[in-house]
Amino acid sequence: MCSNKNTTDFFSAAETAKRWGISKRRVQILCSQGRVNGAMKVGLVWIIPATAEKPHDPRKKIQNF
Repeated sequence: MCSNKNTTDFFSAAETAKRWGISKRRVQILCSQGRVNGAMKVGLVWIIPATAEKPHDPRKKIQNF
């Protein structure tokens, strides 16, 4: 038995960028670094699962005042 993935289970880098509030290029970089679980490159396009969460940005530090 073969189960097909529904194409609505995935978003493009541009759609993911809008959802996460970051640039398309940043999403592409995160995908290429392997920091987005389940992201796959199909041809020249990254596809990101709808369930993928935005990775933590180690450049930002939380400061308590």
